[in-house]
Amino acid sequence: MKTIDLHTHSNASDGTLTPAQVVREAYEAGLSAVALTDHDTADGLEEAAQAAKDILDSDRSADFQFVPGIELSVSYKNHELHLVGLHLDIHSEGFSRALKKLQNNRDQRNEKMIQKMQSAGMDITMDALRADQGGGVLTRANFASYMLHKGYISSVQEGFDKYLDRGKAFYVPREYLSPKEAIDLIHNASGLAILAHPLLYGMNMAQLEEALSELTRLGLDGLEAYYSMNHDHDTVHMKTLAQRHGLLLSGGSDFHGANKPHIKIGRGRGNLFVPAQILKTQENYLNTKNRK
Repeated sequence: MKTIDLHTHSNASDGTLTPAQVVREAYEAGLSAVALTDHDTADGLEEAAQAAKDILDSDRSADFQFVPGIELSVSYKNHELHLVGLHLDIHSEGFSRALKKLQNNRDQRNEKMIQKMQSAGMDITMDALRADQGGGVLTRANFASYMLHKGYISSVQEGFDKYLDRGKAFYVPREYLSPKEAIDLIHNASGLAILAHPLLYGMNMAQLEEALSELTRLGLDGLEAYYSMNHDHDTVHMKTLAQRHGLLLSGGSDFHGANKPHIKIGRGRGNLFVPAQILKTQENYLNTKNRK
């Protein structure tokens, strides 16, 4: 059975491969489709789309598809939730303007984090961080990677545990979109709004049910039932939740390249399996929605 990966990251945000390399990696892994879903940016999507076109031009028999996407962070009842947007029209009116505002908010937060690190005696500037991590959106994962390269920590996870998680020394709250703002942004770009990795938010099942009910009322389209951290019973449970709330299924690895070396594209930790039929169902839903 053919498989896909609808949640990946490049160095346009906090991954280590270029957008083109992510697409090539997916093709060489035997996937029939891949989505690039970088944090708060569409900057890598055109490069990734061109890489997919080049693959198809060079291999006329290839069964391979690129899906333009994004991952947006939202604030919901003291939880940071992530919404993946899929099948985006990145040239839609207002989309780039909205993303620019998000980037400015993130830049201001990053400057405040750098000031905290400098006050603690760490050798860091924005220029040094970008030189070490490359261009694109800088997230806390990039800060952890920088500290690792400088020898301040022994692992990326240690960076979060000691310094970057909520309540730690270098953490700075960020300005979030509301769930409605993020869902509307995705819908205005003709995309589907998917709740990413629903089991990672520290919610109990009653809280997750409540969140899904509220997000569905706001227009949420789908749920990421397949994810790298899931056990088999988790996936079954998430599929049941999706069905109960009338949501589409989605899934992906959350691939970041060397920043998450244990996560392989399309395979996660080795047992991820996202069936290609999920993509067909999403496309059929969008086609029906657009005809209304």
